[in-house]
Amino acid sequence: MKAILITITVFVLALTTNAQPFSGEIQAFKKQDSLSFPVPNQILLIGSSSFRLWKDVQNSFPTYPIVNRAFGGSTLPDIIRYRYEVIYAYQPKQILIYCGENDFASSDTVTVATVANRYKQLHQLIRAKFPAVPIGYVSMKPSPSRQHLLPKYKEANYQIQQFLATDANATFINVYKAMLNSNGQPMPDLFIADNLHMNAKGYSIWQKIILPYLVKQ
Repeated sequence: MKAILITITVFVLALTTNAQPFSGEIQAFKKQDSLSFPVPNQILLIGSSSFRLWKDVQNSFPTYPIVNRAFGGSTLPDIIRYRYEVIYAYQPKQILIYCGENDFASSDTVTVATVANRYKQLHQLIRAKFPAVPIGYVSMKPSPSRQHLLPKYKEANYQIQQFLATDANATFINVYKAMLNSNGQPMPDLFIADNLHMNAKGYSIWQKIILPYLVKQ
């Protein structure tokens, strides 16, 4: 009996060790959906923590029903991996994406071309499922804690913007420039203590920039 218990314990530990990254967050979304599945024709937010931590996003856009399925720390390959759970599961009216920062932060070997190609792959997968749904990509923001990565962010933003210009039903939403001061540096008062995630003032800037791009009912 003791040997059986040990075997079960080892098996459970192996499953835990081999679990996909962010599986806990994805399971939490599934549980939330099982209790109250989102109705069709809402604006779907996907991506990383800058969307996930926008706790009052619905209050920021009160006349636009929103489903937030962003999960913190995610990269573009993570969104691609979980596309069935966080994108394909829904019937969105519009899809907004914020992702890419963490791709560069994950490794110094990640190039601008790599991130641009990752985005193109995600975009094409979304288009395969939702050929007519408007897609908006929110530019990577100038996070003070990642100052060394800002040149890569700027160039990747540009390449993604150029790619989106080939899709008549897609938009590039540029929040980068509005978060810089007169010297071209990130405004520190837009961020919380970690200099990575935004405070209410930062989100207020995003709200004003994103609002004109939202698809009306």
